[in-house]
Amino acid sequence: MELNSKNIVLVGPMGCGKTTVGRRLASKLNQDFFDTDHEIINKTGVSIDHIFDIEGEEGFRQRESEVLESLCDMNNIVLATGGGVVLLPQNRLVLKSAGLVVYLSSSVEQLLRRTAKSKTRPLLENSSDRQKTITEIVNARDKYYREVATIVIDTTGKKLNEVIDIIMNDL
Repeated sequence: MELNSKNIVLVGPMGCGKTTVGRRLASKLNQDFFDTDHEIINKTGVSIDHIFDIEGEEGFRQRESEVLESLCDMNNIVLATGGGVVLLPQNRLVLKSAGLVVYLSSSVEQLLRRTAKSKTRPLLENSSDRQKTITEIVNARDKYYREVATIVIDTTGKKLNEVIDIIMNDL
């Protein structure tokens, strides 16, 4: 797979703003927007939670890999990925050749605020200490996000348009 320079792929932990930034960016660039989680839901007809319940995280990750590969074969898209997409080495290889990869990093405090009311985060569902869970997830995945990223943007305290402008300036 050769580098697809026209695609913009957003990576980062849950709650960092990948979907929100992706939608707005795609609209500004007049490109199609895709979200791996939404594509999995559309393809299976069930929620991410349901897939986790029935197939476990491993089953979900397999589906996520298939969706990631098919989306990264497309051209001129903006893609928001699931927070754990970087866990599998084969996904990191796909991401590195997918185009401009933007790591939206965030403070744990900001991620906590943004995921506080969410009921659709399987890895937080049964957590008695969300801050500890988010901290562990960020610590475990940060190196992988950085490994695949073309650019890293710390979104902590930044407004949506500021993040979009940074990405647009890098294009």
